[in-house]
Amino acid sequence: MSLKFLIFLGSVRDSTPPSPPRLGLRVAQACVIHIQQRNHFAELIDPLAFDLEPIFKPHFTYARGKAPSQLQSLAEKIENADGYVMVSPEYNHSMSPALAHLLNHFGSSLFSYKPSAIVTYSKGQWGGARAAVGMRTFLSELGCLPVSAMIHIPKAHEVLAESGDFVRKMDAEEWNDYFARAFTQLKWWASATQNQRRAIDPHKLIRAFRRDPSERNAPQASE
Repeated sequence: MSLKFLIFLGSVRDSTPPSPPRLGLRVAQACVIHIQQRNHFAELIDPLAFDLEPIFKPHFTYARGKAPSQLQSLAEKIENADGYVMVSPEYNHSMSPALAHLLNHFGSSLFSYKPSAIVTYSKGQWGGARAAVGMRTFLSELGCLPVSAMIHIPKAHEVLAESGDFVRKMDAEEWNDYFARAFTQLKWWASATQNQRRAIDPHKLIRAFRRDPSERNAPQASE
């Protein structure tokens, strides 16, 4: 059974230093390659490809049919996907602001009841692992619960070529096994949740919050 995955690149950095400027792009490409080799659909979502309005206005705040075409197109892709891969560098021990900014344009009802996988990277020795801590909370709030296995790539510029292929063939098997642990979990949950969504529409069981954050509030005590 073929599954659809979106690979979100969490960086808009396109300058030096540090070098190479778009290190995350090769990480995201590696994720695309790994998923496509398993005969699943994978599409890279690069935030540089989106001309977002300077004043923040999420997709769900537009009247029906009035959202900018780029936002509407991505919203439809998010809704139709079976799972997500979130690729992020680490900025001040946190996830990429560019990734958070892009994802915040869309309501959780588009992401919910599907799995996600966390992939972090860096030029240094930690591989962006500290960013993953906050990403778990963020993705859980979106409703695309992250699988337990994560991928962290230290010194990513030495591991991956621009194409997304591994630089040293002698290490490719070990890296493929490392990627496979997280992506096998992702594909298992994506298949399970796809089957369950087809059997029972979760949005008919639990009403999505659409109007105001106060909808999340606990009932007020009666006087």
